[in-house]
Amino acid sequence: MTARAMSSSTSLPPARFAAYDRQTWKEIAHLLANLPLGVAGFVYGVVTIAAGSGLAVTVIGLPLLAGALLGARLLGKKERARARSLLGLWVDEPSPMPKLRRHDFFSWLRSSLRDPVGWRAMLYSVMRLPWGVVTFTVTLTGLFVFWPVLPYVVRGLTTVDRAMVRGLLSPSDELERRILELESDRGVVVDTAAADLRRIERDLHDGAQARLVALAMGLGLAKEKLTEDPEAAARMVDEAHGEVKVALQELRDLARGIHPAVLTDRGLDAALSSLAARCTVPVKVTADLPTRPAAAIEGSAYFTVSELLQNVSKHSGARSASVEVWRSDQRLLIQVWDDGRGGASLAGGTGMAGLADRLGAVDGLFVIESPEGGPTTITAELPWRDRDLDAQGPPELRGSRGPRRLRAS
Repeated sequence: MTARAMSSSTSLPPARFAAYDRQTWKEIAHLLANLPLGVAGFVYGVVTIAAGSGLAVTVIGLPLLAGALLGARLLGKKERARARSLLGLWVDEPSPMPKLRRHDFFSWLRSSLRDPVGWRAMLYSVMRLPWGVVTFTVTLTGLFVFWPVLPYVVRGLTTVDRAMVRGLLSPSDELERRILELESDRGVVVDTAAADLRRIERDLHDGAQARLVALAMGLGLAKEKLTEDPEAAARMVDEAHGEVKVALQELRDLARGIHPAVLTDRGLDAALSSLAARCTVPVKVTADLPTRPAAAIEGSAYFTVSELLQNVSKHSGARSASVEVWRSDQRLLIQVWDDGRGGASLAGGTGMAGLADRLGAVDGLFVIESPEGGPTTITAELPWRDRDLDAQGPPELRGSRGPRRLRAS
């Protein structure tokens, strides 16, 4: 073979390589990078899982494994970015770790160990090594042996890579998302119930219980003076009678805070009117509900309006306010408006954040529109559940009002 022929022969592959389009070269780079990245991911996954599992009987095993899963989340994020850059595959980011209501070590540990996103990213890191060996070997060999058909081979190999990214690094399915949300909401409900029990215990201990103890002591002294000083005993009995009235009123207020009788007996319209009558700001109540919702939804709506009207009284400086309640499809909507100074927010220290958390725990929504200078419009939304299907009335009443246009702030 002549020197000219040899030169022509050796220059042919580079000329053909130059004919590959840009996307093909990106895919080749992705396949060649699979091996070194696969080795790193495999070592990370195997070492951390083995160390965490082996040391699980000690105090550092489970925290080590939880930290490894958080690290796997970061590796998965890098791999999604690599797939976007080299494969042109756009995969949304998975749901973040659920927010913890209790910021303690054990809550973090339990949440991290139960993270499905971290476990799937860890599985991807481990599985990528054997596949990386295949892609690296085939691609590197193809560059020098069967380069004319290499683009077709590369396309087939990257199809598998895309499937792995979609299957293991894509967002969780809807059921998995819902499970995480329900776990977070369960923590909100538990914390809220515990806080309510502590409040009731405190009110009983500091209020009615202390007053009844003082009443019992007063009656005991009056009994001793009954024969010696009847007039003093009568005065003490009269004072005890007044204490009994005050204690009864405190118990009524406490019972109203747990669940008001007017809400049980007469429904949401009458209960909200009762709240409006006790507010220091004139409040107009409009309720358009063809039927009564379930007792739990009714109670949530009542206490939502109660807390919002307390904020109106204490913080808004308003001269007037309004409460509107209506049903739209399968949702109960509440809108509380006031013409006060505005500036309300979830970080305002007025209990708005806790109220939003409690509504979110029952699949509700909470929206604040409160520019500086006012007015303030707060919209709450709760799922509608019927109290009794037999009590819904004729079919024409089972429809819903159309969505009402909210006041603009």
